[in-house]
Amino acid sequence: MSSVGYQVIARKWRPQKFDDLVGQDHVVRTLKNAIEQKRIAHAYLFVGPRGTGKTTTARLFAKCLNCEDGPMVDPPEDSEICKAIMNGSCMDVLEIDGASNNGVEQVRDLREDAQYSPSQGRYKVYIIDEVHMLSTQAFNALLKILEEPPEHVKFVFATTEAHKVLPTIVSRCQRFDLKPIPENLIQKRLALICEKEGIEAEENALQAIARMADGGMRDSQSILDQMIAFCGNKVSEADVLQVYGLVGVEQTTQLAQAIATGDHQKILALVDEFDASGRDFYRALVDLQARVRESLLEAVREGGSTSSLGAPMSTESLTRLLDSLRESESGLKFGLNEKVNFEVALLKASENCRARAIDGLIRELSGIAAGLPDDEKKNG
Repeated sequence: MSSVGYQVIARKWRPQKFDDLVGQDHVVRTLKNAIEQKRIAHAYLFVGPRGTGKTTTARLFAKCLNCEDGPMVDPPEDSEICKAIMNGSCMDVLEIDGASNNGVEQVRDLREDAQYSPSQGRYKVYIIDEVHMLSTQAFNALLKILEEPPEHVKFVFATTEAHKVLPTIVSRCQRFDLKPIPENLIQKRLALICEKEGIEAEENALQAIARMADGGMRDSQSILDQMIAFCGNKVSEADVLQVYGLVGVEQTTQLAQAIATGDHQKILALVDEFDASGRDFYRALVDLQARVRESLLEAVREGGSTSSLGAPMSTESLTRLLDSLRESESGLKFGLNEKVNFEVALLKASENCRARAIDGLIRELSGIAAGLPDDEKKNG
């Protein structure tokens, strides 16, 4: 029996070099240049939503700093120090959970430990995850060593809530904002993983997973892992929709077209269909907004109108439709009857998008009046 247990996709496919990081090119480029130009700061702050690569970037940076012939941008994969850093066993790279080590005593211990020289690499690197969880006293204790750090010490802080980090800490760090990863890049990465793992996955299935991940690569990989456990080696869109209660792209488009054309019976029939198959109404509303936004952008590109939703619609109508759907979010999420709230939101959006705005109508009538001959204006 093998002594090596199963490793989840999110860990197995964790980036091992800067070039593997997806969707954070601005961060990678800056860190690479800093290493090559030997302009390495003593403290960095990585900010961004969950699953976008904050801790991974910190590990890769520590790996570049501490490899045998470093600092260097592309450390050798067979380096023992690099392997130790990536699996969390290097004595000179300490990962600290700010949520459970948030007291002043823990920070004082860190300050004392930082005075000692590194035992393996060139630098001692302290990676503090969820740094915003530190207490005010702990932040103040950390401030002193950030002001005058030993030459062999580097700090990398990661947080999802930068506004909770003391400004005096932020001002002593180089801040990097990691962005939510675009759906197309997540889908491309998942397709690569499936190819390497011998998994057959429909393109629409990966697209649905990427859509559901909300910009988080780790979330998408966890979802893919679950779908492989459910489906085996063939992942279909129907299975993803069933497990997570999603509405398919085709159905979302049908719903958008029914709203745009004012087909109330079709709207109610689709909602009944969603309810019977256990679809998530809130997620359906979010996906519907994304579809309407696509049409709005298309209308802007085409000079002010589009027929992509089955009827000619101006940017004004599409904007009003999108605004109406957005206003329905809180009522749908916290209302007593989700289905009824969803139906009302869609019917209201359908009426709003086809109504004429008063100010737009006045402008149009004024333009017509301005073009009339003087005699007709007087008779009017």
